Amino acid sequence: MTSTSPRFTAAELDAAFTAFQATVAEIAISRDWDRFAEQFTVDADYIEHALGTMHGREEIREWIWRTMTAFPGSHMTGYPSLWHVVDEERGRVICEVDNPMRDPGDGTAITATNITILTYAGDGLWSREEDVYNPLKFAIAAMRWCEKALELGTLDDAAREWMTGPGAMFRRRS
Repeated sequence: MTSTSPRFTAAELDAAFTAFQATVAEIAISRDWDRFAEQFTVDADYIEHALGTMHGREEIREWIWRTMTAFPGSHMTGYPSLWHVVDEERGRVICEVDNPMRDPGDGTAITATNITILTYAGDGLWSREEDVYNPLKFAIAAMRWCEKALELGTLDDAAREWMTGPGAMFRRRS
């Protein structure tokens, strides 16, 4: 007879997620993306629907550095969970993550959210993350930020390059 009891209790999953979120909050300030990758097992999978699947901690590390040091990731100021639920049976935490962008100069708040599904492996490490979101909403938010920063004279080179390059298709037409 096989055991149907969960591998991790709801309390363990909740505590692991609280620690994960605390580390992510620190990373949002330090911008040390190695610490993000270190929260995953060496053989973890990271499924990012718009950008592909990363296999293993080192692919996650390379991807997160590339993504979060280029616009628009470089202009996001935090990644707080707005809510989360624990799936004890599957060893998962499901949450909605907010991705606010820095103030373009007048207090305007621009953000987009995603749903994240984390699978816990134990010992403070995650074996899988899947981010589910609408890439169009993120691109529109990034363009809104660029347009506001341009209007205010605070548009930096990285955002300008994105705005006139890959982001150009998201510009509002008058």
